[in-house]
Amino acid sequence: MPLATVHLMRHGEVRNPDGILYGRLPGFSLSDRGRAMAERVADVLHAGGHEIHAVLASPLQRAQESAVPTAEAFGVAVRTDRGLVEAANDFEGVAVNRNRLQLAHPRYWPRYVNPFQPSWGEPYADQVERMSGVIRRALGIVPDGGEVLAVSHQLPIWVTRLFLERRPLAHDPRHRQCALASLTSLTFDGRRLVALTYWEPAGDLLP
Repeated sequence: MPLATVHLMRHGEVRNPDGILYGRLPGFSLSDRGRAMAERVADVLHAGGHEIHAVLASPLQRAQESAVPTAEAFGVAVRTDRGLVEAANDFEGVAVNRNRLQLAHPRYWPRYVNPFQPSWGEPYADQVERMSGVIRRALGIVPDGGEVLAVSHQLPIWVTRLFLERRPLAHDPRHRQCALASLTSLTFDGRRLVALTYWEPAGDLLP
C-alpha cells in the first residue's frame, strides 16, 4: 500500500509585543519573521519534491496565515479544520510572557488542582482525541498515498506526539520539541504509523 504522510506544522512567529498568552483569542497575526518562516516551509517542501495534496489549518489567524504559502505553492486551497485549534486555556489574555511570577498569585491557585489533566485548560486527552480525528480525515484525503500539511499549535501537536510515542501526556513545557514553523511528520502504511520524524525547515529563522 502506498505510504501517506501527515505533516503537523506549528504556525510561525506571532506579532505579540505585549507578551499576551493569546490562546484562542482572535486578531493575532504573524510577524514579518513569522511570514518568512511560513514561506520557508513552503519553499523547502516544494523544492524537496514533496507531494502535498491538501493543506488543513486551525481556524485561528496565525495558523491560516502560516498555511497560505504552502497551499499556494502546491495549487490547493486552505481547508479549515477546527480539530487543529489551539488548546483552550484559562489564562488567555494574561501577559504571562512578560512576568510569569504573576501566575503564583493566590487567585490562580484553584486552577492548579490537577496539573496532570491539566485543570487550567483543555485536558491533554481531549486534545489528542481531536487531533487524532484530524489525522484520520487527512489520511482519507490521500487514500492512494501522498502528503497533507496540517497547521496547528504547539501544545496539541506535542501531546499528540507524546501519545503516539506512548509517553505520558503530562509533561514539562520547557522540554517540548515543537519549534515555530516546525514539522512533526507522521508516515502511515494504511492506518499503521510506520515513522515519526521532527524537522525544522525554518530553523535558522528562529529567534
